[in-house]
Amino acid sequence: MQTPWEYRYSQRTQRMKASAIRELLKVTEQPNMISFGGGFPAPDVFPVEEFKRACNYVLEHKGAEVLQYGGTDGYVPLREMITRHNNRVGIRVNINNILITSGSQQALDLLGKIFINRGDRILVESPTYLGALQAWNAYGAEYVTVPVDEYGMKTDALEEALRIGPKFIYVLPNFQNPTGTTLSLERRLKLIELADRYGVPIVEDDPYGQLRYEGEDLPAVEILDSKMRVQNGTYTGNVIYLSTFSKILAPGLRLAWVIAPEGVISKLSLAKQGTDLHTSTFNQIVAHEVGQHGFIDRHVEVIKATYRERRDAMLESLEENMPEGVHWTHPEGGLFLWLTLPEQFNSTEMLAEAIKENVAFVPGEFFHPDGSGKNTMRLNFSFCPPDKINEGISRLGKAFKRKLLTHY
Repeated sequence: MQTPWEYRYSQRTQRMKASAIRELLKVTEQPNMISFGGGFPAPDVFPVEEFKRACNYVLEHKGAEVLQYGGTDGYVPLREMITRHNNRVGIRVNINNILITSGSQQALDLLGKIFINRGDRILVESPTYLGALQAWNAYGAEYVTVPVDEYGMKTDALEEALRIGPKFIYVLPNFQNPTGTTLSLERRLKLIELADRYGVPIVEDDPYGQLRYEGEDLPAVEILDSKMRVQNGTYTGNVIYLSTFSKILAPGLRLAWVIAPEGVISKLSLAKQGTDLHTSTFNQIVAHEVGQHGFIDRHVEVIKATYRERRDAMLESLEENMPEGVHWTHPEGGLFLWLTLPEQFNSTEMLAEAIKENVAFVPGEFFHPDGSGKNTMRLNFSFCPPDKINEGISRLGKAFKRKLLTHY
């Protein structure tokens, strides 16, 4: 039965689509299901005791403050803490360059709100983060795509895409979601050089940068860019940088931050006022308390050890169980790896076979703005312990082999 509301939705809602991952999570609630679908951190590494201590402390000593409204830009000591960390790693900013958001997803939405007009073209990797597409589709974005290989965005294809005149470039340089690949230093420098030449700014999304399990750390795109652009101690760069506490503390906090020139932060802050006034005061002050005395640095080492073990377990299990013709990435960090099936296979159809074996993943086509990549899929390794990873990949291998046999 239709209601009067059916005729009153805005045109914007026609471009809103449910997240394939969120829909998939309904399937994973089935008994005995092993899911590699979500991008969930491991709950067993959440610092519950540290949060319990911090909550008790701030309620006892700052009770009135933590329960009160706060400033839109964010809790000043937390912004100062982020400033110190970024200055330590080479990003020369001050607190006026930082906005605290309710998760990185809100930051992506706010960027869409202040930058994207209907029909604007955004340059993205293909595949790219599904959440960014979901945020920007509602604002009428169109997409210019550049393919990804084992070294990240293929910058030899970037110049042709830039000639189309995109509004900005969106890139996940470290352990990209969904592929797990990392943009090489050579390509980072090429990206900056071409973006500067064509006058196109960059949005760098870096939720996983601290979660490296092998190899050498690479400087953020923002660091490389900012070396050219710091004037009188003020960051005036061509890069807007996003990061989050979701992967290094807990996603339930819904705490992230944006680093950008002060003019951009002012616009984002205005947009945020109309969205939620400010990010949770309680969550910000608790996160600041947890982050004191080097705790986050120590805790990140615990996370890295846990995820390294799980990544290795998945890689080894794939070697043992995958049929010939299936290939996968070898991520140096992050939460994901990417499988490619023979071209004639459709991973969405494969998912139906996998669910029969009580194992789930995310089909790759949802990460491609043009719906390509139908023979690809994303696997998460951070959530399940090694024994479940081994069992899940074994089940997946059975499903794939059965499908391959019926095909041939």
